[in-house]
Amino acid sequence: MKKRRGSKIQPAKRKHRAGRKIFPQFVGVAQMGRDGFIFVRVEGEDEDIFVPGSRTRGALNGDTVRVAVTKESTDSRGRKGAEHAQRREGQIVEIVERTKKPFVGIFHTVGAQAWVLMQSRNMPYDIEVDAEDAAKLGAARGMKVAVVVDKWDRGDNAPIGHLVDVLGMPGENDTEMHAILSEFGLPYRFESEVEKAAQKLVRPISPKDIHDRKDFRQTLTFTIDPADAKDFDDAISFKPLENGNFEVGVHIADVSFYVQEGSPVDAEARERGTSVYLVDRTVPMLPEALCNSLCSLRPGEDKLCFSAVFEMTADAKVRKTWMGRTVIRSDARLDYEQAQEIIERAKTAEKFGEEFKPENDLEGSIAALNKMAAILKARRFKAGAIDFDRPEMKVECDETGKPLNIYQRVSKEANWLIEEFMLLANRSVATFVSGKGKTFVYRVHDNPDEAKLQTLRSFAKGFGYKMGENLEGKAAAKELGKLLTDSKGKAENAAFTDIALRAMAKAKYSTDNIGHYGLAFADYTHFTSPIRRYPDLMVHRLLASYLGGGKSADKDFFEEECKHASQREAIAADAERTSVKYKLVEYMQEHIGETYTGHVSGITEWGMYVEVEPTHIEGMIPLREIRSDWYEFEEARYRLRGRRTHKIFMLGDEVRIRVASANLEQRLLDFELLEDPTA
Repeated sequence: MKKRRGSKIQPAKRKHRAGRKIFPQFVGVAQMGRDGFIFVRVEGEDEDIFVPGSRTRGALNGDTVRVAVTKESTDSRGRKGAEHAQRREGQIVEIVERTKKPFVGIFHTVGAQAWVLMQSRNMPYDIEVDAEDAAKLGAARGMKVAVVVDKWDRGDNAPIGHLVDVLGMPGENDTEMHAILSEFGLPYRFESEVEKAAQKLVRPISPKDIHDRKDFRQTLTFTIDPADAKDFDDAISFKPLENGNFEVGVHIADVSFYVQEGSPVDAEARERGTSVYLVDRTVPMLPEALCNSLCSLRPGEDKLCFSAVFEMTADAKVRKTWMGRTVIRSDARLDYEQAQEIIERAKTAEKFGEEFKPENDLEGSIAALNKMAAILKARRFKAGAIDFDRPEMKVECDETGKPLNIYQRVSKEANWLIEEFMLLANRSVATFVSGKGKTFVYRVHDNPDEAKLQTLRSFAKGFGYKMGENLEGKAAAKELGKLLTDSKGKAENAAFTDIALRAMAKAKYSTDNIGHYGLAFADYTHFTSPIRRYPDLMVHRLLASYLGGGKSADKDFFEEECKHASQREAIAADAERTSVKYKLVEYMQEHIGETYTGHVSGITEWGMYVEVEPTHIEGMIPLREIRSDWYEFEEARYRLRGRRTHKIFMLGDEVRIRVASANLEQRLLDFELLEDPTA
């Protein structure tokens, strides 16, 4: 079994001394490498702190630790400073909190002893468990299991933990998807108590339920969603007015009417925070009885909603806004392809100077709404919104979960139509509450890191692009938008996008309304998806209270709720990316030895990452495997430079690669660089 390196965990200390020197300390989260070293990620710090395996004091991946910085490294010429590559080194002085996330491995027994054997790149040590307790859970030798580490003291040969789940036999699709969920501490089933509580909520709508609601059941209403969608949480209504304007309603499932705060269903939804979308399945935030039935805005059924209704001109100017609870009856359920077909016919007629003649009111409403959505979108980008138009790749699987095809999901006008009116509703709700000065849950996005944008400016200059010197606020958005537009369709665009994204802050939930930089909105929230996002449910409850004249909610309480929701969102996103990565590696197992053209998508001191065409699957070329030269990473310029040949590799460069290996357990793809262009 793999054993620990290091010594006993030390108690908390305010200062860490070596001789007379006092080292600065930070608290952060440990990210462990396969060789036992750790990088400590500290919130608010640009650079992680490197901890050698001999100084980790028993810390493991995901632990919250206190680290003392013992060394400030310099670059190869001995220089030091922000403009040069550097690495801070340190040692763990305290484990503040053990991670509650499980590790996933293979259950193994030898006599009366039991271990979970690790194959993860983030966990180099096997974990000892109690054989009798494991047997009670049904663990058998060779099964994949989830284990939580309880302790790792000096006298222990290995970390000691306990099993929390038995996932199944390795290689089976359900086992592997459940393993990913377990790895991120995400559930993949509802407890019976929650399911039963949800079933009790299912009942017909009574006259009392709709007594104080605005009735839209006689107004043309429809939903547009992906073809395979089951939960329809938003609908749009459309009605021409006598004054030549239009009434546009954005109707959102009124989950807060059914799910009472503090109930078992609510507690579970809060804990989950969001629905999780793996490659082959959805892990919903709410039980199916709610998300796919009671609260789903299915056509031909009366449904309770929370709505934002706008009187709008033909050129998409909002004249009046109303918000409140409603009852609707959707007339039609369209998928994006069906809506797009209507839009295409309207565009064709316009192209040839002909009048579009819709076959019914539904087609006419979609054509009119599409024109308004286009105006809203153009107005948003003129105000400084940024479009990171990165290809979204989807994995097509068969009924067993085997990946069959990788294809690019293309957004068209039908997608933008829904997006723009959802943005309008979210923005309008936030503006309404912001004007009252009351506590609210905002979706915020801070300004980007100016220093990183200056790096992008220098990098882009090497390709012949000019960015202005002022890279603050709206000026930066304008320069970014121009750079990404001018480089669209060219190899360097992906590199520019990647560096720009690194400069961007992460969107999050907060009670402090600092605006949304990426959307160029002064006020923004999430109101339109309470079936799949818990913050939207909080927003519905707060909005209902304020519409009724309620006093401002407790800011401290909701700020903590915002932090929790942001954390759950980040975890779900990591799990989703991991499931995609797993399927991409599984797909490439069938293509070992094949050659592809790709572009350099990332550069580090240990490897060059390449995205291959046309699937955009990413793998790494280890620098040690490039035989023609020894390449060094020049961090400030985001490039590799050969010591002998001085050959340079930069982000966006086209290269030829061969698929060398595909490690499914560690979800790693290794490529081989083909330096002969005829290969």
